[in-house]
Amino acid sequence: MVGKPIFEPGQTMTLDRRSFFGVAAAGGATAALLPWFPAWAQPVSSGIMEPIPTVSGTDISLRIARQTMRIDGKVSRAIGINGTVPAPLIRLREGQKVRLSVTNDLDEDSSIHWHGLLLPFQMDGVPGVSFPGIKPRSTFVYEFPVIQSGTYWYHSHSGLQEQLGHYGPIVIDPKGPDPIAFDREHVIVLSDHSQLSPEAIFRKLKVNPGHFNMQRQTLGGLLAGKDQPLKERVDWGKMRMDPTDIADVNGSTYTFLVNGYGPKDNWTALFRPGERVRLRIINASAMSIFNVRIPGLRLTIVQADGLNVRPVEVDEFQIAVAETYDVIVTPVDDRAYTLVAEANDRSGMGRATLAPRPGMIAAVPPLRERPLATMKDMGMGDMTMSEGSVTDAACPPEHAKMGHCTPSDSAALPVDHSSHGAGGMQHSMRDFRVAPQVKQDPGVQTISPMPVDRMGEPGQGLEEADHKVLTYHDLIAVDRNPDVRAADRSLDIHLTGNMERFMWSFDGIKMSDYHEPIPFIEGERVRINLINDSMMSHPIHLHGHFFELVTGKGAYSPRKHTVLVQPGGKASFDFTADAVGDWAFHCHLLYHMHAGMMRVVSVRPRGEES
Repeated sequence: MVGKPIFEPGQTMTLDRRSFFGVAAAGGATAALLPWFPAWAQPVSSGIMEPIPTVSGTDISLRIARQTMRIDGKVSRAIGINGTVPAPLIRLREGQKVRLSVTNDLDEDSSIHWHGLLLPFQMDGVPGVSFPGIKPRSTFVYEFPVIQSGTYWYHSHSGLQEQLGHYGPIVIDPKGPDPIAFDREHVIVLSDHSQLSPEAIFRKLKVNPGHFNMQRQTLGGLLAGKDQPLKERVDWGKMRMDPTDIADVNGSTYTFLVNGYGPKDNWTALFRPGERVRLRIINASAMSIFNVRIPGLRLTIVQADGLNVRPVEVDEFQIAVAETYDVIVTPVDDRAYTLVAEANDRSGMGRATLAPRPGMIAAVPPLRERPLATMKDMGMGDMTMSEGSVTDAACPPEHAKMGHCTPSDSAALPVDHSSHGAGGMQHSMRDFRVAPQVKQDPGVQTISPMPVDRMGEPGQGLEEADHKVLTYHDLIAVDRNPDVRAADRSLDIHLTGNMERFMWSFDGIKMSDYHEPIPFIEGERVRINLINDSMMSHPIHLHGHFFELVTGKGAYSPRKHTVLVQPGGKASFDFTADAVGDWAFHCHLLYHMHAGMMRVVSVRPRGEES
């Protein structure tokens, strides 16, 4: 339920926890209403300023073990490293060598994957792909040179351990002067946590994929004129589609965390007015895509996935699971600000405070209205109808020629009026001629008839925002890309699934069904076209490599290791297969990967093609 903010916009108060409860008790009416406030609007602490513990040096010891953690006053089961959730901040320097001794104190196998780091594949930490895993009561030593700088993170790649807290941040300082000027920095790790075990969550998703969706359309909403009109509801019902199905797991079971603390805990970061404050923001959640903003402050994006980008000023950005963004803020007023990490389905938020002094609290904005999926999210694209043909309005020919967008491959397909449903506009959503390489299987519910490039869009639910929201098209690399060759070949990969059965795959093939890797030859340049045939967003991560997003920026295209592919849309990237070995390639939504949305990419040495 959405309630009003505790304080009026712009108001700042300084108080301790005891004083806050005293104020609440004094106002009987207010106290009576407290149960009706969202969790993040309940009485909060005056601020926890405990930093994430840091380890550094050339020899680092890490211990994985079961523990408990306290979130918003509730004790929960967890898996931590060195006794903390998140795990310790690993601080390294570009050019050094590091030796990480990881001891597994669990009763099950474990692992650590160094997300975004370029290293030998044997050190990548994916059981069954690059190493056998870390057996219970044993130690595995990771050893590799540090050849990059920036903000990264690490996490388990074993089972569902990541959901329980098995993740932590990495900061690598450049070997020379940092080109990004700042006076102070804070590491911000966003995540999600449930009192349910991850196994219970997965089981509920398999039995009923909509189990956690408590935001469905209602008859009362229809009578009140909210959400879809009756005809649209009927049309969507005929297609067995739910426009409110934005996130598989959400605030109905999740508490959204900042550095391991819940909204009521109110983790707080300090600043001096006028300072340039660098926020290293990492989305280490299992399933949650966040919309991040700080009301009253502009955000200057200076780094994406660990690599510097030309500064771009925004008011809000969407951060997918496994992405990182470095942000500069310059608060000039002597007051507190609220950092909001709102789940993309608006079912809850993570919350923290930036303040010049301990104990300060700023207004917490209410949750915004939850978004609804559209025809575009079903892969119908942006279309105009003319004499039985379809034009891709999202990528007109004049823009495509300049390389500003990638036109839909199906933009010139004839319109099929034989199937009506959604107002006579429904094209076949199981036409495998559009995707002949996709396995025709019960695990493939739909094929997007007309997917369009959506990398110039701000993210689902943010299209109508009245302020500047970051898009991938806004990102421009600071440094010229190391390889600017045109692609030698192109490869389409379909992101497939059956939402009613919670089955997920690439090209209709689950990891467990097919063990032949996707082959590449060392040094070849390949364009990968990711085509989302589902109505869910998918953050796709390629291990061991960075790739260049195809956004029309040429030699300065943004380089990333994870890209969010919007529902029913396309995302293209070019990459050079320059790291020999076997690498994981997967959706970073934990339960999607666990259900099968993962493959192995094999880069073979040149000369060993056969």
